[in-house]
Amino acid sequence: MTVPHPTRWQAAILEAVRAQGFARIRALAEKLGVSDETVRRHVRALVEAGMLTRAHGGVAWAGPAPIPLVAPLAAPLAEAPFERRLRVHAAEKRALAAAVAARVEDGQVLLIDTGSTTAYVAQALGIRRNLTVITNSLEIARHLVGRAGNRVYMAGGELRADLAATVGPEALAFIRQFRADLAILSVAAVDAGGTFMDFDLDEARIARAMIEASSRALVVADSSKFGRRAAVGICATSDIDLLVTDRAPPSADAGWITEAGIELIVAPL
Repeated sequence: MTVPHPTRWQAAILEAVRAQGFARIRALAEKLGVSDETVRRHVRALVEAGMLTRAHGGVAWAGPAPIPLVAPLAAPLAEAPFERRLRVHAAEKRALAAAVAARVEDGQVLLIDTGSTTAYVAQALGIRRNLTVITNSLEIARHLVGRAGNRVYMAGGELRADLAATVGPEALAFIRQFRADLAILSVAAVDAGGTFMDFDLDEARIARAMIEASSRALVVADSSKFGRRAAVGICATSDIDLLVTDRAPPSADAGWITEAGIELIVAPL
């Protein structure tokens, strides 16, 4: 269960608790500039929704553990699915993120979807300035907001703890208001015919909306994603302009990449 439309205080509480794994009520009140009772009132709904759990003197994160791109401020909770995804092919994902950031220019408008690889991209984009970033990911927003003159827009909608991201019709409608220079997307699989795929219908819908709202679309995927299939198709080769991966694809995949006119970027490890 999740809170369908979290208040701005609830969203701030979730971000603070997720970043540390645990936070005291008094510390949250001081951070947000509100009373202890205000924090308790908003925390109550988050606990009832199963997004936080009560702990001695405060609250603990009940969803995926914090992203390990910065040093943790507290001992992590039990490893969650998103955490495990971050650990898989971590070196490759860092290299991919650097290659993506190299193709982004200062001042561009970017749409970035939630994903373990795009979480690394958000950190790598620290080399850029004055970006306008529209995302549905709490982690991506957290890494880019308030830095280097960036403007960050967070899509509203249903906040899913397992994704640390918003989904649903409200998020889609918000994304469709923008016209971006580049959509940066992660995928779960790329089948032999060049269809980009995901395991989650909500995530696939977000990715499609971002493609439609952008002048160009970039998919970032490590080589393990090639030759795999997932439950939901995101788009075909004709919708993608750039493909960033960690090694040259097999000849069968190279054929449809060339035929579609996709620019292939192999990130050096």
